[in-house]
Amino acid sequence: MLYRTEGIVIRNMPYGEGNAIITILTNTHGKAGIMVRGAKKLKSRHGSLAQPFTHGEFVFFKKSGLGTLNHGEIIESHYKLRERLELSAYAAYAAELCDRALQDEEAGAFIFEQLRACFAALQEGKDPQITLHLFEMKIIQLAGYAPEMDRCIHCGNEDGPFSFSYRLGGILCRRCRGIDPGVLQTGDGALKLLRLFKQLDLRRLGSIQVSSTTKSELRACIRGMLDTHLPLTLKSRDFLDQMEPLFQTDEKGAPDEQTR
Repeated sequence: MLYRTEGIVIRNMPYGEGNAIITILTNTHGKAGIMVRGAKKLKSRHGSLAQPFTHGEFVFFKKSGLGTLNHGEIIESHYKLRERLELSAYAAYAAELCDRALQDEEAGAFIFEQLRACFAALQEGKDPQITLHLFEMKIIQLAGYAPEMDRCIHCGNEDGPFSFSYRLGGILCRRCRGIDPGVLQTGDGALKLLRLFKQLDLRRLGSIQVSSTTKSELRACIRGMLDTHLPLTLKSRDFLDQMEPLFQTDEKGAPDEQTR
């Protein structure tokens, strides 16, 4: 059967002499594996289309298993994400997380648009840490582990102060926080962002400035949820964790959360 669909390359693996097997996240057919013949050759017609993070239109033939690329056109190359090491590290993590965390039936049009918006935000210079944490929240939600942020997950109390339990999947009030020894004592800023991230579409992400303390708390909350509910070993995340301190500028004195 011949398929024509928009897709974003989330994985590229060399195969044989000059070929590549790519995985694309599509807006209509979930994830698809495609053989791109001659992709690594200098005069390849489809070499640029097979590059990581490329958004394009793909026409491929598939009976079962891998498809074979017949034709394609680039819609957005996202070349900046490959040229700059820090952007490449963030984009690679988003792509691998999307590839590994979601089953094919979960990879629909919504997450396609979220990944597309994630890459666009990175390329436009928006805060990469906030952009990635928002994308991580979308993955967590699609996997069925969205946290309860409006009331205590144990007793239903709506009055704070609250702490965050990534193991139980939500906030705990002062009376109940003892039921989870690993509860995180997070500030109002991080909890506010977690509530916002549950509702916010990545396509609507505006300018945002977040203090370094709030970023650290937000990271701990989201990473805790991922590691507890979606335990994956991701090479891109290991690399990002090693390199991220080198990417960051001095954020001392940064104002707290402001969005527009």
